[in-house]
Amino acid sequence: MTVTLHLGDCLEVMKSIPDKSVDAVITDPPYGIGEDGGACRTRGRAGYSKHEKKDWDKQRPNKEYFDLMLNKSHNQIIWGGNYFADYLPAKMRWLYWRKLMGGDFSDGELAWTSFDKSMREFTKCPKGIDKQHPTQKPVELIKWCIEMSTSEGDTILDPFMGSGTTGVACVQTGRNFIGIEIDPTYFAIAEKRIKDAQQQMRLPI
Repeated sequence: MTVTLHLGDCLEVMKSIPDKSVDAVITDPPYGIGEDGGACRTRGRAGYSKHEKKDWDKQRPNKEYFDLMLNKSHNQIIWGGNYFADYLPAKMRWLYWRKLMGGDFSDGELAWTSFDKSMREFTKCPKGIDKQHPTQKPVELIKWCIEMSTSEGDTILDPFMGSGTTGVACVQTGRNFIGIEIDPTYFAIAEKRIKDAQQQMRLPI
């Protein structure tokens, strides 16, 4: 299995990827709702979040990003798809992540998919995850996405790699991975997490 990581603007990097050369895009773009400093910071408890506010979630990506994702891949799973519905074609299968968080947090998150199949739900509370990125998804959630949409040996692209969760899940499920991240700090975190996952997979049982 191969891992290819790019530090840069995914809009430019994706232009260099041949059309339909990727089996699936599985990604979690910025929603444009100010979560870049962590949910606790944006909900009025300044100083509680451990994440530096970087302003990457001030606005959502424009339609060109989504057109490229659809052109470069055969299938797609895009978290926060409800924020981008005007950019994406109508499809039957939405994914729902039930978080079990309570309080003023949302009950869950939605992902748009390119599949015309029944809706599916995944349940896992994100508490207890050592988040190295304010919107980091559980590895188990992304593995669930990967296993329902691709086969072993396929290639997955994540244009908004963040802390590298999709890459870790690809390593653990035997998929090739292409990751793109514009922030050098998060790129370094992703690179280390993915290398650690590769080393773990090589350890003797």
